[in-house]
Amino acid sequence: MVEGGTDPWLTIVGIGEDGPDGLSAASRAAIARADWLTGAARHLALLPDDGGQRMPWPVPFADGIAPLLALRGRRVVMLVSGDPFWFGAGTVVARHLTPDEWVAHPAPSTFSLVAARLGWAIEETRCLGLHAAPPTRLRPYLTRGRRIVATLRDGAAVAMLAAHLTDRGFGDSTLHVCEALGGPHERVRRTSAGDFTLDDVRHPVAVAIAVAGTGAVLPAAAGRPDDWFAHDGQITKRPVRALTLSALAPRPGETLWDIGAGSGSIGIEWLLADPANRALAFEGDAVRAARARTNAATLGVDRLRVIEGHAPDILAGHPPPDAVFIGGGLSDALLRWLWQHLPAGTRLVANAVTLESEALAMQWQADKGGDLLRIDLSAVAPIGTRRGWRAHFPVVQWRVTL
Repeated sequence: MVEGGTDPWLTIVGIGEDGPDGLSAASRAAIARADWLTGAARHLALLPDDGGQRMPWPVPFADGIAPLLALRGRRVVMLVSGDPFWFGAGTVVARHLTPDEWVAHPAPSTFSLVAARLGWAIEETRCLGLHAAPPTRLRPYLTRGRRIVATLRDGAAVAMLAAHLTDRGFGDSTLHVCEALGGPHERVRRTSAGDFTLDDVRHPVAVAIAVAGTGAVLPAAAGRPDDWFAHDGQITKRPVRALTLSALAPRPGETLWDIGAGSGSIGIEWLLADPANRALAFEGDAVRAARARTNAATLGVDRLRVIEGHAPDILAGHPPPDAVFIGGGLSDALLRWLWQHLPAGTRLVANAVTLESEALAMQWQADKGGDLLRIDLSAVAPIGTRRGWRAHFPVVQWRVTL
């Protein structure tokens, strides 16, 4: 029984490679009284066929949701790998159900089994689910001495991961290739990314990575160096970007609108601040929009949503932001739209470079309040055989809460 006093029709059962031998008493009981069993064909094959109704889960995973919901009201057991809510299928399924419709019985997760084999502290290890994600997701975590455990789709994905590490200067990283953990076919093999030659990797597979090498390490602080981003000059430069991110003040789980995104650097750094953050980048130039997508993928935050078009025309209908950055295209029409459509409490930061946009920022600040900051930066540059200070264009930054 669960909260609300009703019996859940769906039981999500975590199962390991040892099949029924590793199931809890509660899991066994749920399976025994089930009208339907569903799950990956591999999981269904682990249980003896007693003639009951079975529904193999299709690929792609999303295609199985509707058939599952069609069984609502019957006793259904869904078999999933290990812990259903540790990069597991349970998280996706539960979004479609009310809390009183389901109950879960987890088994040891792949991450727990890897830690148990290698003696790694899970709380000090970065755990990633890369079944359907590119190896570029590793980028923010590639620093010497870091430990990472990643679940992967198959042996080809393991080879791709090893090549990715090698291409970025981390070929010396130790890879523990962990196959079918917890079952009779368990195997753990050690190699390096640069020397990876395994061509018989079994599914399911996870790779434990001890990062080593001379590759470039992405800094953790806001205001990453400009050369991490491909750009055509349309980029918020590093010192101004650091001040801008400080003014935007990202908090875990928040959403940013980056209007006039250019290279996407502000939205990317917002996403790097916390894995739960979301960002939408609005960019009117198709070439720059494509470049922003590439930058986001390269730096491991391919969840950046890049939307092509000109603000404010393309702003309606998107999830409301917690913060807005205007890096280009500041206009009276845009500001009026934001004030009319966004909820109170939304934080806004606008950077003005031209005299016209500076005058507009000062006019709106006089009316709406907030803080104005003038940023004057100079960098050392050669003057003949000597050196001197070369001034950058000043930036006027307006920070306000709607």
